[in-house]
Amino acid sequence: MDFAHLAAGFGAALTVIGGAFGIGKLASSAMEASGRQPEAAGDIRTSMIIAAALIESISLFALVICILLALK
Repeated sequence: MDFAHLAAGFGAALTVIGGAFGIGKLASSAMEASGRQPEAAGDIRTSMIIAAALIESISLFALVICILLALK
């Protein structure tokens, strides 16, 4: 049973690291694109917010699964 808690902890850590890396990469690319084409900054920002929300929802879903594994 201790291994299940350990695996849930590792899973949660990997989920947070992956989500943070994805959003960081997304923001970096959006800033670079906005710098290259300032007139398209509004469209880029909108796309970035939608993609960040999707990344966050996947991360939250994975964290819920890890919590369920830890409590089972």
